[in-house]
Amino acid sequence: MAAGGGPDWEISTDPARLDAERIHDWLSRDAYWALGRSREKQDLAIAGSLNFGAYDRTSGRQLAYARVLTDRATFAWLCDVYVDPAARGAGLGTALATAVRDHLAPYGLRRVMLATADAHGVYAKIGFEPLKDPGKWMVLGTQ
Repeated sequence: MAAGGGPDWEISTDPARLDAERIHDWLSRDAYWALGRSREKQDLAIAGSLNFGAYDRTSGRQLAYARVLTDRATFAWLCDVYVDPAARGAGLGTALATAVRDHLAPYGLRRVMLATADAHGVYAKIGFEPLKDPGKWMVLGTQ
């Protein structure tokens, strides 16, 4: 299922198109939140998620990835958003986040959450904002 695209890429939710080895390499070696994540753990995460891939229109090579955990009724968590370093700077990250937002819109979710240490501007462009009352939120596990 196509979810959108740009002039040089297309975004899809088709799980058969995902390059799981490439995704694992990106995240386990270069994403501060997933450094050292095992391939087995990454494959389980992919299997239990709604996945988005961005692909070069000419070669079909995967350029970016995002995954969403959702009940498709009330809540979604956007995570593991990653754009290949060679594809950065052309708006692909914003396009991918927009495709996720637009794909989730028909569900009428009450809340779509994400966490980022360094990409607030990307998400703010498409409507994400800081928590109004972060003191309400709690976490179990490492932060």
